Amino acid sequence: MRQLPEADRDAIRIAQDPQFPRWVEQITATGGCAHPIHLSGSTTTSDGTTGEILHHYDTRTEPGERLLVRCRNRRATICAPCSRLHAGDTYHLIRAGLLGGKNIPATIRNRPRLFITLTAPSFGPVHRAGDLCRPRRDGGTCEHGHLLGCGTVHTPDAPAVGQPLCADCYDYPGHVLWHAHASKLWDRFVIDVRRRLASSAGLVQSRFADHARLSFARVAEYQKRAAVHIHAVVRLDGPNGPKDEPPAWGTADRLIDAVRVSARRVQVHTPYSPAVGELALSWGGQLDARPLHANSVGPDDDAVAAYVAKYVTKGASETGAGIDHRVITRDDIELAPVSAHVRTLMRACWRLGALPEYEPLHLRTWTHTLGYRGHILTKSRAYSTTYAALRAERAHHVGHIDLPDAVTDRHWRYVGSGHTPGAALIAAGLADDIARNREAAADERSTRDGGFV
Repeated sequence: MRQLPEADRDAIRIAQDPQFPRWVEQITATGGCAHPIHLSGSTTTSDGTTGEILHHYDTRTEPGERLLVRCRNRRATICAPCSRLHAGDTYHLIRAGLLGGKNIPATIRNRPRLFITLTAPSFGPVHRAGDLCRPRRDGGTCEHGHLLGCGTVHTPDAPAVGQPLCADCYDYPGHVLWHAHASKLWDRFVIDVRRRLASSAGLVQSRFADHARLSFARVAEYQKRAAVHIHAVVRLDGPNGPKDEPPAWGTADRLIDAVRVSARRVQVHTPYSPAVGELALSWGGQLDARPLHANSVGPDDDAVAAYVAKYVTKGASETGAGIDHRVITRDDIELAPVSAHVRTLMRACWRLGALPEYEPLHLRTWTHTLGYRGHILTKSRAYSTTYAALRAERAHHVGHIDLPDAVTDRHWRYVGSGHTPGAALIAAGLADDIARNREAAADERSTRDGGFV
């Protein structure tokens, strides 16, 4: 008789446990999280005046004497249920900074607001989609004899798009070091935009904060060539942030001019290295800065928020630029399921990471992201709400009760994570059911609202 696979045997064992219904409740509460955190402990809420216990919860009555909570991983490749929740939070975070809400006044939609894209510079010619990959008319070749174009009309999703025309010509150290300094380059850019705005208004640069405030939210995205580019929402407020109107001189045109000038001006210099030299890193020549209008002319606010929310859940493996876990040994690079171009970038990270002059960059630690060390999503303090505030609001709506003069005593400890094979099988099924129910509810709302969600 054929034996059942281990996952199926384990799933049957779990289903036969008397506490299985409660376990299903826990998994459902996590949205079917693929890698839940296991906690053990208790919470006691008592009246601060009388000492009367108002509520007590202890995991000793739970299956396995533990409580399962979400892993909160943003990557869909790691945990699809938690990535969907993270995408929803990101959407509301970005949207609140565009249209108001979540304690942000609706008047911000009339402020100067831009959606900008900053790119990396060229590190060498690559295959491009469409006619852009045709060879030059003069039949130009690189010093290694390769044509500066392949003559193929690539579709946008063709595997060759973004790959170097000549790997020997490609500046792999420059690419890696640009990634390692991209966050610092952004910081310099923001500072310079403030300075340009102050100068254009006839203000002393150091006094800009007394007159206006620049708020932003940015997301990093890997292009086909595995180089990060930045999408950002930039908004001009008064000195106290969203609750203050910007000064009369603070217009969208003036903000666009400052962004364009600063993108061309700012540079970051790498530490000198005998192997590489000292590099002056800057933004690429491709810059896009579009005003966001309150009357929906141009890019739509909701579309911008949805785009950012969708991207932050992508893992490195989904974009084809790196992997989703850290590299421990050189063998991990050779075994990684990546293109030859990305593997060479990972090798460059590993090699440069061994040089003492680059030790502060921790390049080996960030080999899996090709040297990029920044967060995927970053925002200024005054742009909008925070992830923590959104999580707290959600917790309040799913059962939190405010008790006046209440004192809560919590004792919790981490006891593990993840699922057994059978539990993972059941959790995946529950996650699919939850996702389908959510989609059905969204379709119903769309139908009810005349096709608009």
